[in-house]
Amino acid sequence: MTRSVKINPDRKQQVISAIERNGFLTQGGLAAHLGIALSTVSNFINSKPVFVSTFELICENLNLDQREIRKPIKSDSDTSPEDSTSPQGFYAYDNAWVGREKLVAELSQKLRGSCRLLLVLGLTGIGKTALAERLAVQLQDWFSGDWKNKLRRANFDYEDKATDFASVASRWLEEWGERLSAEDKKPEQLLQRLVKRLRENRYLVLIDSLEYLLTGNEEDGWGDFADEWWGKFFVSLFAESSCQSRFILTSQDLPTKFEAECDRYKNLWYCQLLKGLEVPEQMALFQKAELDGDLELPDSPLRVIGEVYDGHPLALRTIAGEIKGSYGGNVRAYWKDNSRYIEEVKEAIDEARNQGIVQGDEDRWQLASYTTVLRRKVNERIEKTFDRLKKDVYDAYFLFCMASIYRCEVKEKWWLINLEDEGYSEERQKAAMQTLRDRYLVEDGKIDDEDNRLVGQHNLIRTVAIAHRLKLPEN
Repeated sequence: MTRSVKINPDRKQQVISAIERNGFLTQGGLAAHLGIALSTVSNFINSKPVFVSTFELICENLNLDQREIRKPIKSDSDTSPEDSTSPQGFYAYDNAWVGREKLVAELSQKLRGSCRLLLVLGLTGIGKTALAERLAVQLQDWFSGDWKNKLRRANFDYEDKATDFASVASRWLEEWGERLSAEDKKPEQLLQRLVKRLRENRYLVLIDSLEYLLTGNEEDGWGDFADEWWGKFFVSLFAESSCQSRFILTSQDLPTKFEAECDRYKNLWYCQLLKGLEVPEQMALFQKAELDGDLELPDSPLRVIGEVYDGHPLALRTIAGEIKGSYGGNVRAYWKDNSRYIEEVKEAIDEARNQGIVQGDEDRWQLASYTTVLRRKVNERIEKTFDRLKKDVYDAYFLFCMASIYRCEVKEKWWLINLEDEGYSEERQKAAMQTLRDRYLVEDGKIDDEDNRLVGQHNLIRTVAIAHRLKLPEN
């Protein structure tokens, strides 16, 4: 039996990108996180053999496909035109992509037309970055597939990353070959030069995790740019009579100030809210992972998992990977070990739908954390969202935690009564609710027979909110 394994030398840059993407500033940071020697991480990166268990551990933490990372990168003659022109820097869109064909076609058509900026919004792990990268592939013919010169991106989803406009603009301009003096690096000069280059040349710019550029307060809202030059830049981009370049931005939060200031340019930008995969897409995801599990049966384990997780792509891919990796693809074995956590939620949902039992004060859902892999890949990402909300707008955090008692969509006033009982003014109640809407942590449902708006929480988000509610001080 093989006791050691190594990556293919072609994959070194892909591994380095994965380390940065997952928030590890150095190889030593990754080694410390995993509790292994720095030399082992170095051997892994440099295509030297490491123990199989260690290889699997590193791949799991970097979200790398253990089989693909051992293979050479295909040559142009071995790949389809679409695959051969995809840059190695893509990390969310991969061979496991399924569904959203109609959406991709519609959004790419907008970007080929008058839309200069596409803003993709939604929960963490819902597939925003993957969609942005999929659109880039769809648009490759639009800028001749010249990824090195035509594609630029900025990802703010980890600490110690420069987020000010001047730093990012300087980097892009210098990568395009422009020489910048100290005077040129002033924000106003950078703005003019960057807008000019984007106007006169065809580029595609991807910006991930825009929420980390936003700031605000509980009184004025939480959707303004911390660096005002970002706002000025986008307004200037729209104010031009023409622009050859296109932007795709992803964010968990709605940049409300941007929305207000750019309202007069509404034909030049578009906002897309992304939700979970539909049932056929969920089944396609499992099939692509080579998992069958009687998918044609509505009550089969994989169908139930898809329903309970509301089609959340990251959660479903994590579960599929765990079934293949830890259970050898045996769906029944995975279900035998873990069904109690999922069936608890399924029964609660059915009770809410069929019997009207919408309040579950004693629920202890564990959808995000019942296995080590889910805790690391899913729960930790959701926790970051909760920590940010708690730090920024505690009223909204408190409301969200208290509303976790509801198993399904209920009247909005049922949510707000949790704040009313604590003595919150009507103004503070509404402000907290609006914050949750701006961060897409509230899912607006249908209007009931009494013209009341129904609101709810995503099942996966609710499971974390329950845990936070139980930790709230009683006073």
